[in-house]
Amino acid sequence: MSIEKVKAYFASRGMLERVMELDASSATVELAAQALGVEGSRIAKTLSFSVEGKPVLVVTAGDARIDNAKYKAFFHAKAKMLAHEEAAQLIGHAVGGVCPFAVNEGVAVYLDESLKRFQTVFPACGSGNSAIELTIPELEEHSACLQWVDICKNWE
Repeated sequence: MSIEKVKAYFASRGMLERVMELDASSATVELAAQALGVEGSRIAKTLSFSVEGKPVLVVTAGDARIDNAKYKAFFHAKAKMLAHEEAAQLIGHAVGGVCPFAVNEGVAVYLDESLKRFQTVFPACGSGNSAIELTIPELEEHSACLQWVDICKNWE
């Protein structure tokens, strides 16, 4: 189960107590915000794409939307989200719990600029009812982010 992989990851870094398993679903931005009692924009949603046949994760603020022109300019490809079955298989986490932690080998992780306006954000932890509150530097460190990107709109 992928939440167990994420919990093991954070346990190895002395952060297991920060992983939250919620009584309510956190599978969407709206549900996560409601379950955590925070603004939806502070939910760090992790979107899974295929770029030249390789899995890519882009973590964005909850209120941000992918800007297709910016995405294409950066990745040199049209935005193609992974199907639910592909996400679970290629990323290691099912849709609703996709997160940038404890992912399969070969998954590239990018963080979008839309997150930088917050001191802390709440990404999922591998299940549809989990989260962790992280500072932006912590998110950068624990997601093994390749780089920051500016590929979203509607958040400024």
